[in-house]
Amino acid sequence: MSLKGKTVLITGSSRGIGKETAKLMAEKEANVIIQYHQNRKAAEFTFKELKPGDHILLQADLSDNESLKSLVDRVLDKYIKVDVLVNNAGIFDMLEFENADFDAWLEHWQKTISLNLSGPANLSFLIAKHMTGTGGGRIINISSRGAFRGEPVAMAYGASKAGLNVLGQSMAKALGEQGVFVYTIAPGFVETDMSKAALNSPMADVFLNESPLGRVARPGEVANMIRYCADEAPDFMTGCIIDINGASYLRT
Repeated sequence: MSLKGKTVLITGSSRGIGKETAKLMAEKEANVIIQYHQNRKAAEFTFKELKPGDHILLQADLSDNESLKSLVDRVLDKYIKVDVLVNNAGIFDMLEFENADFDAWLEHWQKTISLNLSGPANLSFLIAKHMTGTGGGRIINISSRGAFRGEPVAMAYGASKAGLNVLGQSMAKALGEQGVFVYTIAPGFVETDMSKAALNSPMADVFLNESPLGRVARPGEVANMIRYCADEAPDFMTGCIIDINGASYLRT
C-alpha cells in the first residue's frame, strides 16, 4: 500500500514520536492530519516542517468524547476517507503508592486511562466504523514495554498500555474480514519530552544501560516502524505487537 495520496491521522503529533511520524508520512506524500491538545505553538512548528501537501492541523481533547467526535467530523468533512489512524497520544503520570491517598489514586487513574486507553478506543471505534464502509484501512497503536514488565511508579500507565494491546488484538480479530488491519508497536524508553526528566536525572545511566546498545530509542526509529505498518506490513500481520526497545526487555 503506497502512502501517496492516503490520509493519515496522527494523534499527539506536535512533538516526539508523533512529530517524526508526521514528517515521515508527509515525505511519503500522504495527507497528514496533525492532532494536538494544548500546545498549538509546537503543533504549528511541526506543521511548517512537513513536506507540502494537503495537510491540516486540528485541536482536540481525546479524553473528552464530544471533542473527539468533533475531531472525526472535521476530518471527514475535509477528506473522503481516513486510510491510517496512528494512536500515538499519551501521558506517563507517576504516583508513589506509599505516599498516595485514595483521592490522589483516583485522579491519577482516571487521568491516565481516559487519555491512554479510552481515547484511543473511542477514536478507533469511530474511525473503524468509517473504514469498514470505505474499503478498509489501518490502525496503529503506540503501546509500551511497560505493558509487559509492569510500571511500579506508573501503574495506571502500565495498565493502560496493556489494555491498548488487547484492544488492538480484539479489533484485529473483529475487523480483519472487513479490511481493517490493526498493528501495535511497543517501544521502551524513547528520547522525547515525556522521558526528558528521567534521562536528565541521576538515574539516567541506569535507563541508558537497560539496553546493550547503551542508549534509548530515537523518535525516528519508532516513526520508521509506524511507517512500515502503515504501508509495507503484510495484512497477515494484523493483531501483532512489535517490540522496539533495544533488547531492554525481552518477552517470551
